[in-house]
Amino acid sequence: MSDPSMTAAYEAENPDINSWNARIIAEVRANAGYAAWSSEAEFAAGRPVPPRVPGSGEGMPLILVHHIGAKTGRARISPLFYLPVGDNWAVFGTHGGSPHHPAWYRNLMANPRVTVEAGTETVPAVARLAEGTERALIWAEQIALVPKFAEFEAAAGRQIPVVVLERVH
Repeated sequence: MSDPSMTAAYEAENPDINSWNARIIAEVRANAGYAAWSSEAEFAAGRPVPPRVPGSGEGMPLILVHHIGAKTGRARISPLFYLPVGDNWAVFGTHGGSPHHPAWYRNLMANPRVTVEAGTETVPAVARLAEGTERALIWAEQIALVPKFAEFEAAAGRQIPVVVLERVH
């Protein structure tokens, strides 16, 4: 969406997206970094949700990334599936296999200073795009853990961006 007013209009016309995000954010906060798998109704409605992770009986492990909209300048919170990378986090711009990058990815590339809620801690971080060998290693680890991500990349017809959120010390 190229126009900030279109973003607001889209959100107004799609309240289910806002309510889904609000529910997930509340669950992540209440459950120290975990949220229940999407309901059958949400899945049937086509909500692009992350696949279940093996051994995640308490729900999906998610982080909450606070960021600023690239076009709107508005504060946003995105619940994102992640892979620990040392003391940092890698997140993946799958957008459920869409041919377009998710809005949060564009926001992080435009405004890389973020805040991450991970489990019970909240920390400042800086987002950067993983490239080359680093990206390949992180992506291979993610695919081994959740093979569905390879299907997302194939369906998207684009290389899925891997973004590393590095703690600011």
